[in-house]
This record gives sequence, C-alpha cells and structure tokens, in this order.
Amino acid sequence: MYYRRKILLALLQTFGGTLSKFDLQKYLFLFNQEKSEPYYEFIPYMYGCYSFQSNQDLSTLTKYKMVEGTEFQWSIVDKTNYINQLKTGDKILLAKLYSKYSNLKGDALIKYVYENYPYYAINSKKAKGLLSNDQYETVLSCKPRTSDYTLFTIGYEGKTVESFTNQLIKQNIKILCDVRKNPLSMKYGFSKNQLKHIVENVGIKYIHIPELGIESNKRQELNSLEAYEKLFADYEENTLPNKIAELKILYELFLQNKRIALTCFEADYHSCHRSRVAKALEALFDKEYTVKHI
Repeated sequence: MYYRRKILLALLQTFGGTLSKFDLQKYLFLFNQEKSEPYYEFIPYMYGCYSFQSNQDLSTLTKYKMVEGTEFQWSIVDKTNYINQLKTGDKILLAKLYSKYSNLKGDALIKYVYENYPYYAINSKKAKGLLSNDQYETVLSCKPRTSDYTLFTIGYEGKTVESFTNQLIKQNIKILCDVRKNPLSMKYGFSKNQLKHIVENVGIKYIHIPELGIESNKRQELNSLEAYEKLFADYEENTLPNKIAELKILYELFLQNKRIALTCFEADYHSCHRSRVAKALEALFDKEYTVKHI
C-alpha cells in the first residue's frame, strides 16, 4: 500500500474513525503544511483547500473495503492499527494535530484555514460569509491579477495535478490548451476528462486540439538528442504547415483571453512539441506578446 494512504487511514483513526469530507480535507491540509515534503498537495477549490489525489485514494480504499464513503463523510472499517505503521515523526505530528484542532469542526475549521491560508479560499463559495470584511479582502488580494499578453507552455512530467493546477492559477491562466494527440495518462489527473474537470472547477477553460499532436508511432525510440531533433524537424516541416486553421484558433483564443497555456507531458519544453507550436505562433502572427515556459 502507498504510504500516503496509510496517512489517510491513520488520520481517520486518530479522529475517531469517521470524518466529514470537508473536515478530512482540512485536517489533512493542516497536517501536510507541517511537512517539508508533503504527502498530498492542495488547490483552492470551491470549499477551500482540496486534494484530488487524496479523494481518489479514498475512493480506491473503498474498493478494497477498508473505507466506507457516503455523500458527506468517510469512515474507516479496516481494524488494522495504521497509526502504529506510521513513521515516528508522523505519529507525533498526527497527535499534535488532534490536540490542536480536534475541537474545530465544520465552519469553524474552514474559517480557521481561510484565516491562516487565504490563498486557498480564493475560489470558495463560503469565504465571504465566514470571514470579516478585512479577512475577505485579504483573500481577494491573493487572487492573481496579471493580465498582460503571455503565451505559456507547461509540461506535467514530475508534477501532481494539484501542483500543476496551482501553477496555472498563480499565473492567472484563462485557457489550458492540451496539444497531446492522445490525452491519456497513467498518472492520476492528467487524462482528458480528469484534467478538464479539475481545471474547469477552478475557473480555467480546457480545450483539446489533437490536430497539433504528434502520432504515437513517431514517438518510439526517442532515446537521444538526435532522435528528438529529427522528430521535431519533421513536425515543423510536415505537420505544422498544414495546421494553420488550428494555429489561428489558438491565436484567437489568445487575443481574447490574453493568458493561455499549451500543455503536454515533457517537463523540458525543448523536448516537447509544445515549444514548436509556440514558435509557429510567433512566426505566423505579429501581435507582441511574451512566451513563458513554466
């Protein structure tokens, strides 16, 4: 079992076996804020800090009959003592978490997190009603405001879907343009429907433009710089010149929204065709803008 799932099970056991879904997310968030290398990352969602990966893990644990879930709560049914299976530091941290926060539940717990971590309340439906005017203004001040014309490219290799989405939010990106031919991923959160659901629920529109992707059979045996150079030379010479319509769609989206991001897998944009798409846009259009690879 993944160690991070033991954290979830131990958290439930520490708090008596059952937690509301809202409370679990907040306690898990506070626990991970104390970790230099957190087990879960979070995004500012409609009710504050939220980890899609933790929710997916809990859903998986229900399939193994270790956890039961209803619309509003999670309960552990496995009788194994998962607290005892944690690293010493995590046991101590979990005990401190219970001692400090177990008296906070529901709106009081949400309010505490919003007051102390205002960025995670920027998309909340409850923040205005729970916070004072000054506190709510602090939340609003955390919303990214940058609005100059910038074309971003971003790869998800080595990232969680939460860290990836936070990068988009903090750059005030309005549209995520997926330029993969086949938008499927073994990594949670990055297949088309998952990614669309996640980013659109934080106010970023998702579009998929498969015509700008590279056929998977052309990506075989990319094990040298020469192989990549050959692939991208072929892409620039034989694919992009026939995709003017799709490039124009991208450019129109860019003109209307000012901040869009092209996404694919590779962390290094030099090793990804998204950089060639960005280059093609620069060559075709004379609008002044910045290209930023993140």
